[in-house]
Parts: sequence; C-alpha cells; structure tokens
Amino acid sequence: MKRKEEYAIFAKLTPPRVITSDGEVISGEYDTGGIPRGALAGVAVSSGVVEGRARVILKMEDANIEEGDILVTSFTDPGWTPVFVSIKGLVTEVGGMMTHGAVLAREYGLPAVVSVENATRLIKDGQRIRTNGTEAM
Repeated sequence: MKRKEEYAIFAKLTPPRVITSDGEVISGEYDTGGIPRGALAGVAVSSGVVEGRARVILKMEDANIEEGDILVTSFTDPGWTPVFVSIKGLVTEVGGMMTHGAVLAREYGLPAVVSVENATRLIKDGQRIRTNGTEAM
C-alpha cells in the first residue's frame, strides 16, 4: 500500500526539463520576439506549416487519431511510429533535432516543433492550431 501512495505522490511531480549528471538544473527562455502574440515557442525540427485539429494524447493506448490531425504529446518513442502515417504535424514538449519524433517527422515530411513547454496543458484537445516547423522560435 505504501508504494501505491508514493507512486501517486511522485506522479504529480514535474521534473525539470534539463538536469545534468551532477544534479544541476539548467533553465532558459526562448526569444519570443519574432513569433505572433499568443503563439507557443519551441524548436522547429521538420520544415513546413500546417493547420489542423490538435489531438492531445499522453498515452499511445489512448490515441484516437483521424487522418490530418496534429499530434500533441509529451514525447514519442518507437511505439508511436504507426501514428505518423495518419497525422499531418507534430508538437512535443521535449525533444531536439535527433529525437524520435523529429526524425520520423522529417522522414514522413511532417511539420514538427519540439520542446514546446507545457504544450499538452496549454493546447486543448480538438483545438485548431498552426504548426510552423520551418522557423526556429
């Protein structure tokens, strides 16, 4: 019972985005001077601009994607690969140029932006969004 209680407590924690092997927490901010008001900043990793319905999905088993949706998630791993044939864009909270989602997005020709802080909380499931994978933010 104690482990279940601890799990519930730890599940509510949000780890820092970057932490070194020495335990140092590194933080920073994007230069948002060149993006439209209200836009979320991230790292453009696969070029193109696309508009569509956001599908905010936290677990692959909950994926209910329709052709042309834009996947918004915390991160992707190889288990997410089948979803890429149906989506037309990708937004993740973590990642870089060589992370799984970025590489697959380029292979499939999908606009993608990664490292969008709190994307799964700020973007609502079903919301219409524009993903700009061409311009670095």
